[in-house]
Amino acid sequence: MNQAQQAPATRVLRATRQRAAVSALLDRLDDFRSAQDIHEELRRVGDGIGLTTVYRTLQSLADAGEVDVLRTGTGEAVYRRCASAEHHHHLVCRRCGATVEIEGPAVETWAQRIAEQHGFSELSHTAEIFGLCRECSATT
Repeated sequence: MNQAQQAPATRVLRATRQRAAVSALLDRLDDFRSAQDIHEELRRVGDGIGLTTVYRTLQSLADAGEVDVLRTGTGEAVYRRCASAEHHHHLVCRRCGATVEIEGPAVETWAQRIAEQHGFSELSHTAEIFGLCRECSATT
């Protein structure tokens, strides 16, 4: 995983049964999950939503700023509803996917300073940190 997207919440989404099911599942999850993982979990609990609908729903939730999106090292998009609506970063376990939201004032200050040194303005950035969580480190 190596790239995140945090979109500003600007769109109002139409309420549908499918969106409600995907949204409710995301509310129960603590880590980033792929569309396929979400689809499989929905099927497991008896919700017959098609994979294409899951993809579209996740994209609309991401576009509305209701979920964060990371790209894995293989380019796969993974999704998570974060507790913070403000700009933030993530610590993500490479093995189990456990995720911790972090604020990064030092990163923000560094990005602003570097941008100013090179004459850049209207900044945006993503910074995610990947490693092994405490539990996974203990089992290696």
